[in-house]
Amino acid sequence: MTTGRLTRDALLARATKPAEEALRLHPFYRGKIQTALKCPIREFGDFAIWYTPGVAAPCRAIQADPELVYAHTNKANTIAIVTDGTRVLGLGDIGPEAGLPVMEGKALLYKHLGGVDAVPICLRTKDADELIRTVTLLEPGFGAINLEDIAQPKCFRILDTLRARLGIPVWHDDQQGTATALLAGLLNALAIVGKDVRRVKLAMVGMGAANVACYRLLTANGVDPQAIVACDSKGVLHKARNDVEARREAFADKWRVCRESNGENVTGGIPEALRGADVCIAFSASGPDVVRPEWVRTMAKDAVVFACANPVPEIWPWDATEAGARVVATGRSDFPNQLNNSLVFPGLFRGALDVRARTITDEMAAAVARELASFAAARGIREDDILPRMDEWEVHPRVAVAAATQAQAQGVARLATPREQVYREAAKIMRDARETTRVLMREGLIPEPPKGA
Repeated sequence: MTTGRLTRDALLARATKPAEEALRLHPFYRGKIQTALKCPIREFGDFAIWYTPGVAAPCRAIQADPELVYAHTNKANTIAIVTDGTRVLGLGDIGPEAGLPVMEGKALLYKHLGGVDAVPICLRTKDADELIRTVTLLEPGFGAINLEDIAQPKCFRILDTLRARLGIPVWHDDQQGTATALLAGLLNALAIVGKDVRRVKLAMVGMGAANVACYRLLTANGVDPQAIVACDSKGVLHKARNDVEARREAFADKWRVCRESNGENVTGGIPEALRGADVCIAFSASGPDVVRPEWVRTMAKDAVVFACANPVPEIWPWDATEAGARVVATGRSDFPNQLNNSLVFPGLFRGALDVRARTITDEMAAAVARELASFAAARGIREDDILPRMDEWEVHPRVAVAAATQAQAQGVARLATPREQVYREAAKIMRDARETTRVLMREGLIPEPPKGA
């Protein structure tokens, strides 16, 4: 037990290290992204090409044929990351300024992993209609929209309205990205423990944006809704939850879960939901005591526990393992089995942008999840390694191909592009983005960080 105690202490110390380094290095670099040119400036005369008077010619061409905006500008590779700062990374309603470091971090991942140029846009409004109107007005300048860290229930209406209204993809990563990564991880976790996705009993802890979307994607891909017992902050969801029914217009998705799930009519809270469950999927409050080890001990043999709250999971992974869980995953990059949206959105947006998709469908998300699971399974999976790592560079263009191929199959792509071409072009753009950073670091234009204390 002494060794175990020391191990847990060491793991806890390691878990706090990223926050310490972030506070030290963010002010040194004063942000994480910048604007860089992509065209040559050989002499001052080139300004006449890239700006006035030459720029008037592509302007007139686009006026005559608006689709040419994709050929003459960076619209095809530029997205907006839009937030109101009301639900930021497990920190809650911290406001648009405090949310900006997260949005810059998201933009960094888009560029480094997907070669996508992303612009953080933090809005000083909490009004859903005002946010919808603002994003609608932004459409001409962007190839896609990533909604981020917006509180429920308004996040559902904002996403649904904008998806119906705009002619470019609108994606809420807290919903769709999370569900995609979760489905990929679940497929491989169940393969390891030898269980069938169509026959597992599943407990869901937390019914915010993430788990509502997970419920939708999981039930569309084989999980029996009757075998799901879901909990929100007030307890298990079931048909007699009059508080949810009273607000069924605002919480339409949650009310659907009440009506469709929980075939055994379980009541109570998290302990009751976990009893006998094969899988726990937690996207709730930051832990570590939201899910307790004694509750995990009541789960089925070879249980799977996904504790995904950030910055601290609902239960520490080592505690879940000691309690009998065979496969444990979190949302953190410094623990094994990271269920991270960063495996999803860079490549998915790369593929959607490259075929000029009008939207991102749930079927595109499922295709990406299957590709992630397949990639990891092909190179070998085990209890502590169920998904690709972000630095397995080959996975990102393959995700792009999965998204682009499904978009074309569903008729939501403007371009018809062969799989081989999608892969070749996506891999080059992604490789070029990483190489640009390496060159800037090598030349000292991105300085080495100062030594820590």
